[in-house]
Amino acid sequence: MRKHLIWILLLLSVSVFGQNLQVHYDFGEDRSYVTSTLEMFRPDNFGATFWFVDIDYNSSSNSASMAYWEIARYINLPFLKNAGALQKLSATIQYNDGLNTFGGFGSVWLAGVSYPIDLKVVTIATDVLYRKAENQESNFQLTFVWYKSFLNDKISFTGFFDIWGQDNFDGDEDGTNSQIVFMTEPQLWVNLTDHLSIGGEVEISRNFIFAAGDKIQVMPTLGLKWDF
Repeated sequence: MRKHLIWILLLLSVSVFGQNLQVHYDFGEDRSYVTSTLEMFRPDNFGATFWFVDIDYNSSSNSASMAYWEIARYINLPFLKNAGALQKLSATIQYNDGLNTFGGFGSVWLAGVSYPIDLKVVTIATDVLYRKAENQESNFQLTFVWYKSFLNDKISFTGFFDIWGQDNFDGDEDGTNSQIVFMTEPQLWVNLTDHLSIGGEVEISRNFIFAAGDKIQVMPTLGLKWDF
């Protein structure tokens, strides 16, 4: 699971400090296990920092079997302060990495710009990124994130859509040297209290899971979330 809480919080208020713990049970094919996610977002005078850590518990003893983390730094651009709509533009640098029982996933560095696009009904936060994955040629990534609340914030609909290019690392039969990967995780939460929510997500991806080919993968979960 990958989370993009930073943009969700930026949409709500740049002065918000946020931290939450999510516990999901995955009902996807061959994925009947628990995943925990710890996220933190902290703004400051120069921008904001966001990180999260995912841990899968899929070993024979239900102990940790995979860890994955991302950290992102968003940087204000003060020279655009009086540039109209462009003053919402920010720069970002990000790092992704992880490992499981078979070894490391390989590091990924990303850098680019971020901008919120107001569609009136919902605001789509957009990252345009240069992507450099370990042992791969440089490529691109686009990230789109949304947040929408209903019924006086009793229900929250959030999610993201990522699309990026990469080398054909799992040797798909189409014989091409590259792949376009997409991944989206819409989440729906019912906020029971100011701190506790129940809900889940559906992870939908293509070319993301190793050796799955270009088949679209659908992985639903049921989860609890605690906001600190």
